[in-house]
Amino acid sequence: MPLTPLDIHNKEFSTGFRGYNVDEVNEFLDQVIKDMELLIKEKKELEDRTAMLNERIEHYKSLEENLSKSILIAQETAEDVKSNARKEAQLILKEAEKNADRIVNEALAKSRKVAIEIEELKKRASVYRMRFRTLLEAQLEMLENGDWEDLEREKSEVLVE
Repeated sequence: MPLTPLDIHNKEFSTGFRGYNVDEVNEFLDQVIKDMELLIKEKKELEDRTAMLNERIEHYKSLEENLSKSILIAQETAEDVKSNARKEAQLILKEAEKNADRIVNEALAKSRKVAIEIEELKKRASVYRMRFRTLLEAQLEMLENGDWEDLEREKSEVLVE
């Protein structure tokens, strides 16, 4: 068991013939007591400081662990956000492709319908031209044949009656 300042203070030496000078021994012991008290005080301060520093270290270790966990969670969250964004982008792209295909198909259908209508109109115009030409030719033939006189007579007879 280590000596304490009190042990040193209470220590009694036996005196012998031509022994040590009691005053010098007491003075030395007083100095040893003071130095020991100072050392004990310093040791206590160092122990307290060490305990406080250990607490801070533990606190910082805890903070470091929490930060590491937070970083991992943030990285996982970022990866999830990226993954979701990619999926959403793919869905948007597929939807856009579907819409584009639908629009193209509708445009093709409309262009076919318009082409059919144009062909129908061309046929009608051709038929109309043919009928009109036939009518005009018939009218010219009537003019050239002189059937006008017969028509005039028939007109007069109808008016007279």
